Amino acid sequence: MKNRSFAVPATAACVASSTAPSSARGTLRKLVLSATVAVLALGSASAFAWSQHGTAYTSHGTYNGARFGSCGGGSCSHAGGVAGPYGGFASNTGTVTRNAPGQFSNSGTATGRYGNSVQRAGDTNCAGGSCSHTGTLTGPDGKTATTSGEVTRTAPGQYSSSGSITGSNGNTVDHSASTSCAGSTCSRSSTLTGPDGGTVNHSGTATRVAPGVVTTSTSVTGTHSNTVTTSGTVVTTGVVTTGGTTVVVAPKPVVVPPPVVYVPPPVVYAPPPPPPAVYVAPRAVYVAPAPRPVVWVPGHWVGRVWVPAHWA
Repeated sequence: MKNRSFAVPATAACVASSTAPSSARGTLRKLVLSATVAVLALGSASAFAWSQHGTAYTSHGTYNGARFGSCGGGSCSHAGGVAGPYGGFASNTGTVTRNAPGQFSNSGTATGRYGNSVQRAGDTNCAGGSCSHTGTLTGPDGKTATTSGEVTRTAPGQYSSSGSITGSNGNTVDHSASTSCAGSTCSRSSTLTGPDGGTVNHSGTATRVAPGVVTTSTSVTGTHSNTVTTSGTVVTTGVVTTGGTTVVVAPKPVVVPPPVVYVPPPVVYAPPPPPPAVYVAPRAVYVAPAPRPVVWVPGHWVGRVWVPAHWA
């Protein structure tokens, strides 16, 4: 998997493109340019902007993805998408706004390869060491799914979270997770449980091995006991390597995020028999049949280091 990421001022935002042209990449360039124009039009006074693109090579073909984001005036917006090997294309846009101390709202749209769109909206409230989140997902036929969750700081360096997503047919997927940080290492484990009792388990660690250098490892085990593992190294001013791939990044930008915003993890679950419609969590994700050779990792903080979203 190739993945490139860089941050620039909003007034000089630019988009990187691949050196190997193809129809999918051409589509991707159009997406990134459109996303750039849209985000800058919505927030021309943004204090910070970033763009990212990457390529995933799988046994089912090559997938190209790109994202652009901008923050300013108490809001952050993003736009992006993925182009598949057979011409399919999915996009995602959204905005998070700080309404008051400890209170946030989010909204956005995810559009699939066939043009069907899912609208999402939610609210987050933080107080006393905990953040709770509720949200809704509305499909093109008007059916809705609901989400809820909570994350709590249980002790210094210790966090726990739980939540659920309920589809329009009433099927519910529950998730729970715990994070522990001690010394120079943080570890996290989580479990997704479907309505029929099937589970998906995630685990991972991040370790600071030197100033500005963090190593990571993750493991995902699906309902059929297939496991996908990844590992990599993050350097705050230099390069990022993921499974042998080098990613050029800029020095860490100065970003002041909200205190804690809980975003439920994306749920990818297909219980037998498949329900008529299940709207899955906010990001459009191409999922290859198990075992999955690649994993999309959302943006997250590792200590004081912001790791942008990337393919891993």
